[in-house]
Amino acid sequence: MLSYRHAYHAGNHADVLKHLVLMLCIEHMNSKDKPYTVVDTHAGAGFYALDSAEAKRTGEYVEGIARIWERKDLPPSLARYLALVRALNGSATLRRYPGSPRIAANLMRDAPQVRDTLRLCELHSTDFALLRRQFKDVGRHVVVEQADGFDVLKAALPPPSRRGLVLIDPSYEIKSDYMKVAGAVKDCLKRFATGTYLIWHPMLPTIEANHLPGKLKKAGASHWLHATLSVRAPATKGRGMHGSGMFVINPPWTLEAALNQALPFLVGTLALDDHAAWHIETFEQAAT
Repeated sequence: MLSYRHAYHAGNHADVLKHLVLMLCIEHMNSKDKPYTVVDTHAGAGFYALDSAEAKRTGEYVEGIARIWERKDLPPSLARYLALVRALNGSATLRRYPGSPRIAANLMRDAPQVRDTLRLCELHSTDFALLRRQFKDVGRHVVVEQADGFDVLKAALPPPSRRGLVLIDPSYEIKSDYMKVAGAVKDCLKRFATGTYLIWHPMLPTIEANHLPGKLKKAGASHWLHATLSVRAPATKGRGMHGSGMFVINPPWTLEAALNQALPFLVGTLALDDHAAWHIETFEQAAT
C-alpha cells in the first residue's frame, strides 16, 4: 500500500527477528564461493533515523533494538546481529536503524573473485528516493528499482548463478497482501524450487494473518522452517501486532540451532507481559 512507511516501525521487535534471520541466511550463503542474488521485494528507505518524527511518534524501537543495545550477554548470533547494527549506526549511541537493504548489502560480497547481486524494490515514491540516495555510490552489485516487488520476482527468478535468496516483506496493510504473498511463493517455487525464501508475517487478531502460515505450509516446498516471536498477549480489541513470524523455505541447516539459542533470550528481553513466547516448527519431506 502506497501510504505505508516503515519509518514508524523501524527497530521494533519484528525487525529484530526479521533481520536476525536475514543475517543468518546470508552468512550461510557466504560459506560457498559461488555468487548469489538477493531480492528484497519491499525494501523501504534503507536507513531510519530513530530521532525522526515518525520514530518518535510510535517509539516502537524502544521495545525492540533498544532493549538489547547495551546487553553484553547475547547469544552468538544476536551478538553478531548487534555488532552489525552498531557498525552501521556509526556510533556508540543508538541513533539510526538499518533496514534489510543495508544489512544485506553489508554482508554480501563485492569483489572481483565473487560479486553477489542485491536487487532492491520499493514502490513508495518517498522511500524509493531515500533508498536510491542510500545506494547512489555503491558498486554495480546493487540494483535499486521503483517497482512492485511481486512483479519483479517473475523476471528475477531463477538468478543466473542458480543461487538466490528472496525476502518478501509487504506491509500487510490491505487484505490482498496476504493473497499476493501466498500466490507469489507458489509461483516462485515453480520458477526456482531450490531458492531460499524468507517471508515475514505479522501476528494479528485477524483471519488473514492467522491463515497465512497455513497457506505457506501448503505452497509446495519440500523443506521449511517457521519461527515466531510474540512479546505480549493478542489484542482483544483492535488490530495491534503482538508478534511476528519468519517462514523460511529451504532454510540453511544452521538456522534452527541458532534460533533455538536466540529466541528464548529475545522472549526474556523483549517480553511485555507473561504471554510472550517463541516457537519453531520445521518440515522436511523424506527423500524418495
